[in-house]
Amino acid sequence: MSECWKGLCAAVLLPLLLAGCGDGDTAATGKLMLTGSSTVAPFALEIAKRYEADHPGVRIDVQTGGSSRGITDARSGVADIGMVSRALKPDESDLVAHAIAHDGIAIIVHASNPVTGLSADQIRAIYRGQIATWQTVGGPKRPITVVNKAEGRSTLELFLQHFGLANTQIHASVVIGDNEQGIKTAAGNPGAIGYVSVGAAEYAATHAVAIRLLPLDGIPASTATVKDGSFPLSRPLNLVTRGQPQGLAGDFIAYARSAAVHDQVRSLYFVPLD
Repeated sequence: MSECWKGLCAAVLLPLLLAGCGDGDTAATGKLMLTGSSTVAPFALEIAKRYEADHPGVRIDVQTGGSSRGITDARSGVADIGMVSRALKPDESDLVAHAIAHDGIAIIVHASNPVTGLSADQIRAIYRGQIATWQTVGGPKRPITVVNKAEGRSTLELFLQHFGLANTQIHASVVIGDNEQGIKTAAGNPGAIGYVSVGAAEYAATHAVAIRLLPLDGIPASTATVKDGSFPLSRPLNLVTRGQPQGLAGDFIAYARSAAVHDQVRSLYFVPLD
């Protein structure tokens, strides 16, 4: 073999050999875009930070906008992965859902509100504007501030479905987007009622935010009742893709579904996968 040929082989093979000697996890490179559910986003962001720490060549962008955006962006290819806080619908069969945790939807009020529970009929009447003061349901003589979710949010869809309501029937005082806005609104208004992620609400309530979660059908709204299956308004938290994910997207989703992130799931008051 000529010296020239030997030099060429060394130039080609040496980088490959060196790459093979490194850590396979840290060798991953590339970018991922995740968009969608504001319930899934904080969890996905924490997973992304840990994944990036283990994979220095990877950058992951997480943007909210609601589950509808997650569906649309995953379908169009604008996002590599959509975030959707509900099960997929029959007309979304072109997408593949990958559950990463479980959550529920809780009715919340201000922590000072003495009302300890509401029936399904009372909740429907409040949201239809048929009950306008807390006094009617055993509370103080105070107007009810009805907080509703904006269109495109899966929390809205599931709330309406569970209570047999149409969005056109809702007499909303305030319309909010993400869970954080809903929690801040309820915490800042003693007359407010709203509905948000169980995980987000439980986290806030245990971190000195002035809200309280009301039971639903007599079942406490908590991660414990979501976990044991007794809470009546539960849902999967999904990452969705157009077809089976490949490459970096597939690796990230596998990581997000693994036991390696269960501590993060619990820290945000969601329920890990079994």
